[in-house]
Amino acid sequence: MSDSPLNGLKVVARASGVAAAYAARLLGTMGADVSLAEPPQGTPLRREPPFLPDGVSALFAYLAAGARSRVCDLDGEDGRTALGALLSEADIFIDDTPVGRREALGLDEAAIARRHPDLVHVSVLPFGAFGPKADWKAEDINVQHSSGEGNLLPNGLAVEMFPDRAPLKIYGHFGEMQGGIAAALGALSALWVRDEVGGQFVDIASQDAGLAVGAFAIQRLGDGSIEHRVERSFRYGGVIPCADGYLEMLTLEQRQWEGLVKLLGEPEWALDPALEDSLERSRRGPELNRHIREWASTRNVDDIVEAGQKLNVPLARYKTPAEILRDPQERHRGLFQPVEVEGAGMLDMLVSPFHFGGEALALHGGPPALGEHGRAAAEKAEA
Repeated sequence: MSDSPLNGLKVVARASGVAAAYAARLLGTMGADVSLAEPPQGTPLRREPPFLPDGVSALFAYLAAGARSRVCDLDGEDGRTALGALLSEADIFIDDTPVGRREALGLDEAAIARRHPDLVHVSVLPFGAFGPKADWKAEDINVQHSSGEGNLLPNGLAVEMFPDRAPLKIYGHFGEMQGGIAAALGALSALWVRDEVGGQFVDIASQDAGLAVGAFAIQRLGDGSIEHRVERSFRYGGVIPCADGYLEMLTLEQRQWEGLVKLLGEPEWALDPALEDSLERSRRGPELNRHIREWASTRNVDDIVEAGQKLNVPLARYKTPAEILRDPQERHRGLFQPVEVEGAGMLDMLVSPFHFGGEALALHGGPPALGEHGRAAAEKAEA
C-alpha cells in the first residue's frame, strides 16, 4: 500500500523469539520494509509448532508475513558484512540476541551506535538488557507469571468449575506479544525524535510490558488489596453458559446494569433497591451470577446477544476460529486477508488488531523462504 503510514521505512530484525518478531510484524503491517536477518539454519521460529501442511510453522507464517529473509552468519566475516550492509540502509534494528553474546557478535549497544549513529536500535528480551535478570532466559509462561498475570488465571467461571486448578497462563504467546507491542511503540517513539537527537538504544523487557497489562491489580496493592484469581474485582457477569454455547458479559456502568435488568425481564430479585448500589452488586456477585446463569441456561447465545446489545448491555458470543472467519463483522472490518503460504496454500490470516485512518491495513505477502531475498539480490548483482 503506497499510502501505508510507515511506507519507505526500513526495518531489520534479528529475532529468535516471538517478541522481537511481533514488533517487526506490526511495523511491517503498517508499511515498513522488513528484512529478517537469519542464521544459516533459519530462526528457531521456523521450527515452532503448530505446523501447517508441508511442515510450515503456523507461528512463523503469521509473524513473518510480508517480510524478506536474508542469511547473515555472524560467526563469519561475510555474514557480519552482510548484516552491516542491511543496517547501513535501515531505520530500525530489532534484536533479541542474548546480552552475553552481543559484544562477541558486534551487536552490543556501543558497537551499533558507533557504526550506525542514526539507527534506532531496539533490544527485546524477557527481562531487559540491564539489571540482575538481563541474562535470564524465559518462555512465555515465565513472562506471564513474572509479570503477575498468571496469578490471576484462571478466574470467573473457570475457577468456579475447577477451584483446585493451579495458576495457568493465557494460551499462545500473550506475554511475548505484549513485549513486541512495547518494542514497536518504543521504536516509533525514538524514530519520532531522530532528527533532533539521532539514533537511540531502546531497551524493552517483556516482563515490564506484562506488568502494564495488569496495572489495575498492581495499583490495588496501594490500598492493601491483593488481587487473586478467586477474588477479582468484578464479581458478577463474565463467562455465562447458555443453551447452545457461552457468552461474555461485563456490566460496569449503571445504565448497563439497568439494561441487564430489562434483558432479564425485570425479575423481582433484580428490582431489590439495594442493588442500585454498584458496591452492593459486587458484594452479592455470586448470588447475581446464579440468577443470571439460571436464566441464560435455557436460552440461545445469539438471541441473548441480539436483545442485550439493543439495551446497551456489553456482551458477546464466544466463537470458534471458524465462526470468527465467517463472521460478517470481521469481514466488514477487513481483519483477515487471504495470504499464500508456500506448501499450505491460500490461508485467511489476521492482518492487524487495529485500523489506521479508519481503514484496514494490508499484508504484502506470505512468509519468505529462508534466504530467498539474499539470493535474489546476489543474482541481480551478478547480472
